[in-house]
Parts: sequence; C-alpha cells; structure tokens
Amino acid sequence: MDAGASQWERVRQRVREEYGEEKFTSWFVRMELETLASEQVQLSVPTRFLKSWIQENYLPRITELWAEESGITRRVDLAVRSAVNRTIPLKASEPREAVSERTAEPRAAAPAQVVTSASGAANLAARDVATGSPLDPRLTFETFVVGKSNSLAHAAARQVADAASGVSPVFNPLYLHAAVGLGKTHLLQAVAWAGALNGRRTTYLTAERFMYGFVAALKAHSAIAFKDTLRTIDTLVIDDLQFLKGNNLQQEFCHTLNALLDGGRQVMVAADCPPGELEHLDERVRSRLAGGLVVELAPLEEELRHQILKARYLTLAEQHRGFSVPAPVLEFLARSVGQSGRDLDGALNKLLAFNQLTGEPVTLEMAENAVKDLVRPSDPKRVRIDDILRVVAKHYNVSRADLLSQRRTANVVKPRQIAMYLAKVLTLRSLPEIGRRFGGRDHTTVLHAVRKIDGLVATDRALADEIETLKRLVLEA
Repeated sequence: MDAGASQWERVRQRVREEYGEEKFTSWFVRMELETLASEQVQLSVPTRFLKSWIQENYLPRITELWAEESGITRRVDLAVRSAVNRTIPLKASEPREAVSERTAEPRAAAPAQVVTSASGAANLAARDVATGSPLDPRLTFETFVVGKSNSLAHAAARQVADAASGVSPVFNPLYLHAAVGLGKTHLLQAVAWAGALNGRRTTYLTAERFMYGFVAALKAHSAIAFKDTLRTIDTLVIDDLQFLKGNNLQQEFCHTLNALLDGGRQVMVAADCPPGELEHLDERVRSRLAGGLVVELAPLEEELRHQILKARYLTLAEQHRGFSVPAPVLEFLARSVGQSGRDLDGALNKLLAFNQLTGEPVTLEMAENAVKDLVRPSDPKRVRIDDILRVVAKHYNVSRADLLSQRRTANVVKPRQIAMYLAKVLTLRSLPEIGRRFGGRDHTTVLHAVRKIDGLVATDRALADEIETLKRLVLEA
C-alpha cells in the first residue's frame, strides 16, 4: 500500500471513530480517494446529495484529519465521480483514469448490496427504514435517573411509551429539546424499547438516517414504499432534528408528520433547541411541532448529578473489580464537574484510567488532579442565542437578519463576530450548533470569529469594555 492510500485508510478510520459506525456507514463508506498531490487531495462520492451534505457538515474536519495524518496542510476537494466503472489502481500524485464500459472489469458488489429488481430495491429500502437506527441497550427507562430538571420530560416520555396500541396519543407531537448530554437521546431510545414491549410498532430514526433512507429510496425508485412504511407505524421517534436539511427532505418529513398526526399516530422528536429556533426548517414543520407538547430538559442540578454519578459508578465497579470511589469524591464530582451526563461519564472514566494504569487508589486529592480540566468555574446563567442576537443588533444598529446573512460589509461582520463570541462564552452551545444558528455557517467560521474577538479583547481596552457591557445586557435580558 503506497503512502497516499495508507494515509487515506488512517483518515477513514479516524472518521469512523469520531462519528460512529452509523454515520460512517451512512455518509463516508462510499467516499474514495481519487488523487493526492502536494497541495490538494481529491475525494469523490457517488451522488450530488452526498457531496453537498459532506461539504456542508464534515469537510473541514476531514481536511484537519488529512493534515494531522500526513503532516502537510492540503486543500481537500470533493467531487461526484462518474458512474463508469474504473479499475486503474491509485498512485500518489496520479489521477484515476476512467475506463470505458467495454474494456473495464466490473467491480464485484458485496452480496448484501445486490438488488436484482426494482421491487427488490423497494423492499430493501422500506425494510431498512422500518428497522430504524440502532438502539443502545443501556438507554432504557430503568437506567434513566430522574430529577427536577428532567422530571416533566421523563413523565411525558413514559406516557408515550406506556400507551396501548390503538389508543389515541395525549401529547402529539412530543418535542424534547436541550443542550448536548442532558438525556434527550436516552428518553427517545427508552420510548423505542418500551413501545415494542407494549405491542406498538415503533421506529427510532436519527435525522441523518431519515435523510439517507429517503435518498436511497429515491435512487432505488422506491419512494412510495419508503413513505408507506413510515406512515403505517404506531410511533415514529426522530432524534437530532436540527440536522434535517434540504427542501425535498423537509417537504417529505412535513408530509409524513402530517399523515401520522392526522392518522392518530404518535410522533416524538428531539433537537437542541425549541421548534421556533430551527430557522432552517420550513415554517409549516415548525408550526406543527410547536402545536404539541414542547419540553426542555434543563441543565442537571447538583443532586441529580450526584445520583447519576452513583448509578454509573456502580456499573463501572461491577465491570472492573477493585475500582472504588469514596463518597466524598462522588460529592466533589457532582459539585464541580461539567454540565451534562457525558461530562460525568468522562470524569468517572478518567478516575478509572488513573486507577487502572497507575495502581493509585482513588482519593479526593487524586480526583482533583485527574479531572481538573473538567471542573467548571461556576454554573453559567442559561442564555439564549436569540437574546444575544437581539442585544447585539440593537447595540450596533443592525438588523437580526443582517447578523444571519452572508453580507461581508464591515458594519455587519464585526457585530456578527462579536455575537458568535458571546454565544460561545455565554451559552453551552457547541461551535457547530452556534454555526447553525448563525445562518447555517460552518464551525470553523465560528472558531475564527471567537479567536479573532478573543485576540482583540486582549489588546483593545475599549473593545474589552464594550464586550463586558454587552455581556451584562445579555445576562439582564
């Protein structure tokens, strides 16, 4: 294997590890390396949809991975490859050449991917969407820890799950929203597990799986079978709705949503913000989602964090004999670490790693050292990006639409960058989440803005005072 192919395999493996098997299979498994030159990497995918989706959501990260694996910063381009079969092997710095269909040897297809007829394609696509996205056996109601911040969401999800087949839904649609790691996916998958036990035909799909299934159905000329399959289930559970993009896909989701709701079937959805803030979604979809029960899962209170830590510590202790965490350490973690269940998992895993790799017992002193990078200085006030946009727009005498637009004039660029900076320092939103709220921008754009304003604040006293004023106005909003 030459150097270029070896680098590509390492990049593919890191993509698989970072994004998980489901996303890798949906979006990256058919991506191929075409050429590798001193300043450029040329990748290809089989469809325009894949190209558009990867460019918008993943290409900056793939570019970073190439630089890390090769030690050289190159531009990474993505193209739609020809449908003509090709058998010329890849050589570094040499492009693949297309071979005519008359002389090329056909590439063998994996048996599971062979579809011999249009009806076979339709059945395969319908069966795939009916199966849904993979469920984690750990994410059930029995393992969900209830507290003040999530009790309403838990009760509503439980009512959905316990409803008998044929009974009209009480809350429809049920819409959960929260920042990352607060239990949305856990509740959705718990509903999917419990629904099946109650005799309800329940399908759990991530937004990406929904999009992939619909595109695959269109390619296989089986869109009708895809739609019919979705519209005949009892409960449809959609996760990460903020990732649903594309006019055709949104239109199909809207039709499916209406068909299910009008037919008295249950719909449950989760996203990282309320329906009204999903600005890339069609207004009809947002309105229909807002017409059900909308519940926010708030940041975990200290008592709930403590309960979660105890439950997860007991699970780890059963798996790793000799791993012991004293009660004062659990109390310290609950009081000091993170904002989400994932932060708590990370803290416990660090303690386990220190304990297993060094043989050092878990003490309060050891814990303070092991998780110091996870300790939060204080609990930030819950700030909405809408508040930031409103305050910044008013302060700089520009419109909210200007801040979200693609305009590059100086009187708009600076306020936009300041708003992105404030969104990063005052909210729990990730860079990709902030980018989506600012007109669908990439996370690298947000990172550039944050770094730029951060640098200016360090040298420009007037700007630093201005930023502090804006922070106060946002926190008082």
